[in-house]
Amino acid sequence: MLWNFSHSRALTGNELSSFAAGMTRKINDYALIGDCETAALVSRDGSIDWLCWPIFSGEACFAALLGDKQNGRWRIAPRDVARATRSYRDRTAILETRFETADGAVTLIDFMPRRQEEASSIVRIVEGERGRVAMRMELDLRFDYGRLIPWASKSGAGKLEFICGPHAATLHAGAEPSCDEPPCSAEFEVSAGERVPFVLQYRRSHLKSPRALNVERELKNTEKAWRAWASQCTYDGPYKAQVVRSLITIKALTSHTTGGIVAAATTSLPEEIGGKRNWDYRISWLRDATFTLLALLHSGYHEEASAWRDWLLRAVAGMARQVQPVYGVASEHRLPEWEIEWLSGFRDSRPVRAGNIAYKQLQIDVYGEVLDAMHQCREYGIPPEDWTWRLQRELVQQVERIWQEPDCGIWESRHGREHFTQSRVMAWVAVDRAVRAAEKYKLDWPVERWRKLRETIHRDVCENGYDAKSGGFMRSYETREPDGANLLIPMVGFLRADDEKVRNNVALTERKLMQQGYVLRYDTKKSEDGLPGDEGVFLACSFWYVDNLIMQGRQREAREKFEELLGVCNDVGLLSEEYDPSNGELLGNFPQALSHLALVNSAHNLSPQAGPAHSRSGDGGAKAQQETRVDAD
Repeated sequence: MLWNFSHSRALTGNELSSFAAGMTRKINDYALIGDCETAALVSRDGSIDWLCWPIFSGEACFAALLGDKQNGRWRIAPRDVARATRSYRDRTAILETRFETADGAVTLIDFMPRRQEEASSIVRIVEGERGRVAMRMELDLRFDYGRLIPWASKSGAGKLEFICGPHAATLHAGAEPSCDEPPCSAEFEVSAGERVPFVLQYRRSHLKSPRALNVERELKNTEKAWRAWASQCTYDGPYKAQVVRSLITIKALTSHTTGGIVAAATTSLPEEIGGKRNWDYRISWLRDATFTLLALLHSGYHEEASAWRDWLLRAVAGMARQVQPVYGVASEHRLPEWEIEWLSGFRDSRPVRAGNIAYKQLQIDVYGEVLDAMHQCREYGIPPEDWTWRLQRELVQQVERIWQEPDCGIWESRHGREHFTQSRVMAWVAVDRAVRAAEKYKLDWPVERWRKLRETIHRDVCENGYDAKSGGFMRSYETREPDGANLLIPMVGFLRADDEKVRNNVALTERKLMQQGYVLRYDTKKSEDGLPGDEGVFLACSFWYVDNLIMQGRQREAREKFEELLGVCNDVGLLSEEYDPSNGELLGNFPQALSHLALVNSAHNLSPQAGPAHSRSGDGGAKAQQETRVDAD
């Protein structure tokens, strides 16, 4: 079946008024626009409440998302709103918000064109559709995460300049703005057939102001470019609309310059409203490496997959013992974490953080992710660089030294290190992929020793990570509770999907980690993780559960669960990291690359051809096994 994102109703005027005041904001209420170097979040009421310039991880100049309108926003909307709906233009990242009032209707068109030289631009066009509508524009730039007010001055008709330390911006307005005091504003009216453009261009303050854009040409070129990119998608199944939207979202979170992909466009959106589990995700996680590659490769995006592989190699290049779990989008190593004390947080969820101390942690699973990603690249025809063979050997040698050590695990535990089961499984993956490479390419590596190591790690996990009494794999050797990450065990080929331990583990997940049909990472009430409060269900784990059902031949259940997960997407098809099924709210940073990658991979796994789960598991008979045992449709 073909799915659409039109299930969300329109907002009324009273609802928009309370939303604009910050009283009823939800993460669901935002949409993404971007230029493949940074991204902005646009609310239902026509306000850009989040934007970091000049890059994803830069200092926000619109930070109302994590505070209030005094921390910076750019709103364009009718003075008297009666109704609002929105959607993306087909197969693009161009957002259209339609406002209806008693006097008529207008559409607000928002997009970010591909960068010209060093300038980044946001284009907003108000298009009259019916009647004559009174509009208001308010622009309140606040650099340094909403703290610094720039110097504003008029430099021509409809043109304002803003300067603040290293930052500068130019506003070209189709309606004459006033800027006697912040915020800058403009009152104007739009009739049917009229178009009033606004362009905000960023640059470093020591550079000259960029040339004004030809708005109509930029709109045409941006639409053409997105649709040309989307047309490369080779997925042709029943969920193509969702797959393409997810791929566009992943592309918008990708740096065109470096090939790095940020985990999300935001920092500190809470995993529990009012809670403290608020992290900066504007960086790149190695744990996402293979999920990313397989989603791109199975969808026909070999160029992007190659760029991601190259980013990955640059990031981990160096001493194997210094590999980090996370890096900046340009492969930066230092990501110091600090609290932005002057921001009140999304719906009073403090603290607001920038940077992520996880870069200092030991996470053994990343070695398996990196080596598996390199393996998948070779399997899909992306040839290795000559020096990467040496790098892979050194990475395995490091695993050989440290695999028995406790670490912080895939979920970045902050209460101390444990012997996490998933970390041991991925240590096995690291050695397994190295053994496969040595056997296939006749490499001069200590293969026999590594085969024995692979067997040793496998035995260790099955003896110490599996609890026969509970009937499943445990979060760690110390914490006898289940973990959603263990759903990856058959997907990485550690055990076959029909293995009794795997079947038991899926059943344990269903008993202990299911919350209203969705999967938790782990039970925060029972598994001490050093953090206060609770969190929502984890969407990637819920898609991994779908993948397990597929690999076990439970096709009908998998499809039903997958379509239920599609219903979690907001009205424009975007997902965050987590979800609260009790009230339908998205939680955590947004939009979340891993959630969208998991959606794409599960859609491929549901298709007749072997999907990423079967490719990664290395079980060539899995698909045939599924077809002989599949539930009746």
